[in-house]
Amino acid sequence: MNTMSTNMPLSAIGIGSMCQVVSLNLEGLLRRRILDLGMVPGTPVQCIRKSPAGDPVAYLVRDTLIALRSEDASQITVNLTKEF
Repeated sequence: MNTMSTNMPLSAIGIGSMCQVVSLNLEGLLRRRILDLGMVPGTPVQCIRKSPAGDPVAYLVRDTLIALRSEDASQITVNLTKEF
């Protein structure tokens, strides 16, 4: 198995892509809510679908589907990992 990894904002991953959370650059109530949903460093996340307008985007986090606006998702750094 060959593994490549790249750090990028969560908002940049494509539909069906898998990644792991590296860091949260959010503050205040939104940061607390994201942490409460279990999106902490090391958590696997999958992009499931985008709304027809492209924003928000649905992500699968710990068997829970959550929707994030691109503005908020861009503040979450992830490690995109592709396995061959």
